[in-house]
Amino acid sequence: MIMDTPGTNLRLTETPVPKCNPDQILMKVHACGVCRTDLHVVDGELPHPKLPLVPGHEIVGSVVETGANVKGFVQGERIGVPWLGWTCGRCRFCKNDQENLCNEARFTGYTLDGGYAEYAVADHRYCFSLPERYDDMDAAPLLCAGLIGYRAFAAAGNADSIGIYGFGAAAHIITQVAAMQGRKVFAFTKPGDAKAQRFALDMGAVWSGSSLEAPPEEMDSCILFAPVGALVPQALLHTVKGGTVVCAGIHMSDIPAFPYSSLWSERTIRSVANLTRQDGLDFMEIAAQTPLHIEAKPYPLEAANTALDDLRSGRLEGAAVLVNP
Repeated sequence: MIMDTPGTNLRLTETPVPKCNPDQILMKVHACGVCRTDLHVVDGELPHPKLPLVPGHEIVGSVVETGANVKGFVQGERIGVPWLGWTCGRCRFCKNDQENLCNEARFTGYTLDGGYAEYAVADHRYCFSLPERYDDMDAAPLLCAGLIGYRAFAAAGNADSIGIYGFGAAAHIITQVAAMQGRKVFAFTKPGDAKAQRFALDMGAVWSGSSLEAPPEEMDSCILFAPVGALVPQALLHTVKGGTVVCAGIHMSDIPAFPYSSLWSERTIRSVANLTRQDGLDFMEIAAQTPLHIEAKPYPLEAANTALDDLRSGRLEGAAVLVNP
């Protein structure tokens, strides 16, 4: 599936199988998750994508061919490819374990072709082995919903109680991790979305309600997966002194003005940008040891526009995944 111009439907077309350079792996794509970041790319909310572009950055597939410099991967092995697809390795950020902030970074399904296809190539340094307990469709959401959710969760610190605003693919995974660690999760959804609120409770939240409601108690930290800037001051109102509000989206509407008193008492607002390879290794270890339930809805590759529209309109519960036969 090809995006020619942001703001238009993807186009189904046949292209040659990509060739891998010495540092890349050619993989047969079995499944690719459909992420809200894909929606931001396709809808033109993220600037300067590669054009034409194959979207998709939650790729699960098997190794077909490896470049001359690739070590540690064998033909037929199942691997996963996430959002971060390449970094320079030379800048201050790369040298300081902050490769997610590299100014020259390239991103799968945005500035590099992604996984809405039958074949894809990826830099071997940014490919992961996947826990065997998850099949291809369930493994795909782990590669962004899981990874970004985990980085946001880590940024929230050692919170006993966590508020989560926006209950979709990332939230339903990290809520299970938090619950299994004995933490309390308070889930906030769009007003009137009783289905999402029941889903949150099923995934381990101790309370769920509207994003405009107050939770039954103050929260140690909050994570915003919903790309709605107006939720930042709302979350601050219910965060304890010294607590943190984590903005996990790559795109968010503007944050409106709010009184300084909401931020005072050493509350913190911080963002999460992309991910690191260490995040991937750490989270895959957690996923291997934790029986996560992944709520995934399959779509054939040619129905990518339908999957994106279902995500855009809020009809999805959990994650959408494109699957190849």
